[in-house]
Amino acid sequence: MLLEASESQLVLVDYQDKLMPVIHEGPLALGNAIKLAKMAQLLEVPVWGTEQNPSRLGANNAELKALCRKTLEKMYFSAVPEGLGEWLRPPAKPQGGNARSLPKHLQKPQQQAPERNMVVIAGCETHVCLLQTALELLEDEFDVWVVTDACGSRTERNRDAAFDRLAGAGAELVTTEMVLFEWLRSCEHPDFKDMLTLIK
Repeated sequence: MLLEASESQLVLVDYQDKLMPVIHEGPLALGNAIKLAKMAQLLEVPVWGTEQNPSRLGANNAELKALCRKTLEKMYFSAVPEGLGEWLRPPAKPQGGNARSLPKHLQKPQQQAPERNMVVIAGCETHVCLLQTALELLEDEFDVWVVTDACGSRTERNRDAAFDRLAGAGAELVTTEMVLFEWLRSCEHPDFKDMLTLIK
């Protein structure tokens, strides 16, 4: 199965100023996260951020945070109990009406926003906040795609152990370029040149 931009959302977990200096290959992970967010904006893929205990760990990288629609401040390691699931899959709006409403067969059907069930996720620390968030999203029946070269932990061993566990749980492991090329599908896509500029 290939990623579809029209069915995707991007979640960027905890690229925080006080955390990133101790992350193994942190500048590479952050750089790839920024590429993902920039391409997502071009393709109108919603981008969400999270910050773990920002009063202690600081805010997310300013450039990255500016590319997010909203950033969720959290104390749980997983962002799901803090409300991320509601951002990704908002509850259905109740049907309005009262006793004087038109009969159902005369009512205009409500336009439901297309569901974006493919969650592309990357972040830090891979074996803690990203892992727990991704596992709970899988439990909530999202299709989860973990962008391995935009993830980081303080040690390689912890990061790679998280990848093994996520793959075993049903997440797809991908790279930044895999995501970008799958979102576009064709070199004739109008944003192809912009994407090439991002990856060079």
